[in-house]
Order: sequence, then structure tokens, then C-alpha cells
Amino acid sequence: MNFSGACKRWSLAQTRGTALARDLAIDLGTANTLVYESSQGVILNEPTVLAMDTRSRQVLAFGTQAWEMIGRTPGHVVAIRPLRHGAITDFDVTERLIRLVMSSVVSRRFNFGKPRVLVCVPASITPVERRAVEEATMRAGAKSVYLIKQPLAAAMGASLPINEPLGSMIVDMGGGTTEVAVISLGGIVTLNALRLGGFDLDASIQALVRKEFGVAIGERTAEEIKCTVGSANKMNGSKIEVRGRDLVAGVPRSIVVTTEEVYAAIKDPLEQSITAVLNCLSSAPPELAQDLMVGGMVLTGGGSLLDGFAERLQAEAQVQVRVADSPLEAVARGAGWALDSFDLVREILMQ
Repeated sequence: MNFSGACKRWSLAQTRGTALARDLAIDLGTANTLVYESSQGVILNEPTVLAMDTRSRQVLAFGTQAWEMIGRTPGHVVAIRPLRHGAITDFDVTERLIRLVMSSVVSRRFNFGKPRVLVCVPASITPVERRAVEEATMRAGAKSVYLIKQPLAAAMGASLPINEPLGSMIVDMGGGTTEVAVISLGGIVTLNALRLGGFDLDASIQALVRKEFGVAIGERTAEEIKCTVGSANKMNGSKIEVRGRDLVAGVPRSIVVTTEEVYAAIKDPLEQSITAVLNCLSSAPPELAQDLMVGGMVLTGGGSLLDGFAERLQAEAQVQVRVADSPLEAVARGAGWALDSFDLVREILMQ
């Protein structure tokens, strides 16, 4: 298999020390896969996409290269997202993905022992999904596997005082899931999880363009529209020109999509996310709710970057809302902190 430039980008870590095996934290997200290595930080951040040849079942590309192939491949080559809504949809492909990631970030000269691996998973993970993640990681070459819930990892990555007797609230909006949690003393007190995320916003935009313009666009174009003119509460008149396929004539066609149209398209899934936040907030014990009035809540994940979302959430929840530093890396960085402080956080890991 030739992974060309992708594999070269993955071998970013420079060796430090003389450890026989490197401990890794993997944020196996629906949209992106990030890897944190002890003493190195985040050393990989790629889209969770594999390009496979259906005839030979060989992996042709991973990450950015595979993402760029979505909608542009011949019939025998498919771009696959092995996770949907935070759950493994293809066990074999997921195992290949984890194996490829691990083999790419662990230097051969340190290959005297297998690494200990900490994997971030949704807090709403089922026992079946949990076993699938553990088995896939072990078969990919891990010495031992530990799981950590994404809201806990996100809170650690956002530097919230989760081990203190204070209420901390985290809203992690990923590509396939939205998880809202109130955390205190190292545990989740209240949780509200939705199998809904950024990809659902993209799908809503695709449906709008198909209905209003009679044009079919791909998910990459829908994401471009969302990132460029998408908004949670602003009608500022912004617009973007995109191209798609006319459903009637079957020929390429350019259209102009405005912020108002995108707002109408994503209104329902956004309101579901906001409702989940408000429900979690209302379910918090009174003492912790008082803490949240002072400390507010923190947003992580790609959805937190949607224009105007933090302001709208703050207006509806009546508590301070801020976006974490590096929200796309918060979960991976938090898992990495847990990995570096393993003995201190062992009790909160899913073993």
C-alpha cells in the first residue's frame, strides 16, 4: 500500500527519552481523528476517512487525502467514514484505521513494546460499542486499552476544575454527537447526549439546496457553505456562490446561497442542541447550578465554531458561555493530560 504524503505527515514526532513503548491517547471522532503522544502533544489531526478499493479491499488513502476524494472517486474506490454518530459502523475498517494510525505515529526504533492506549468515546456508548472499540484497538497492536468519556476529556482539555467539589459544565459538539455534561469531583453528575452533530447540519443544508434550487451538492460543498455563511442567530446578508448538479437538466449549475437560507436549513437541529443544553442545566442539583451561574459553561468541538452559536446559547441559558481554546483539540489534549497523569485519574477511566 502506498500512502504517499499522508504517511510522511503522520511521522511528525521527534524522539525524546528512551522509552521502549509510547503511550497514546486517541480521539476517534466521527469527523476527525486526533492522536496525543506522551511528552509530544497532538501529533496527528486528520479527517476520519479511509479511501478503499472495493475490489482488493486495500486502503488507498487516509485523512485529508481520502476526504478530498469524497464524491470524486471511480466506482471501485469508495471514501468511507467508519464511524457514524460516534458509533462504529464498520468494525473491520475501524480496526484498519486504528492500526494505521498507531503504526504511523510510533517510531520503529521504539517498537520494543506495545503502547498503552487511551481512547476517547461518547459518554452514551453502549456495552456493544465499547467492546468493539476495545477489540479493534487491541487487535491493532495496543498493550492495554482504557476508555475515557469525551465530556470528561473535553473538560480536562478546557482546564476545568473537574476534580473539585464544584460544578463544571461542558458542551462538546462534534461531527456526529453532541454531549452536554455537568461534572463534579471527577464524575458526570448529569448528562444529555444526542446522536446529532455537524454532519446533520451539512445534511440539512444539502436538503435545502435540493428543495429550493433543484441542485444536488456533495457533503464537502455543504460543509463549505456552513463554515462560510452559516450562523446560529445572525441574518447579516452574507452569501456564497457554489456549484452543483441540476436535478432536472443534469448539467453543472452555479447558485448563490445566503445566510438567511442556511439559518432556515439548520434551525431545527440547532434548536435540538440548545434544548439538550437547557435540559441538562435544569437537571443539575441546585448547589451545582449555583456554581454554573458563576463559572458558566464551556463549548468544545467543531460545532462550537458556528458563527453566533455561543452568543445565542448564552442568551437562552442565561449563563456565561465561552469557547475553549483550541476547541477542535480539547478532547485529545484532555485525554493526553489523563494519560500523563494516569495514576491520578485511573478511577475515572472506563476499564
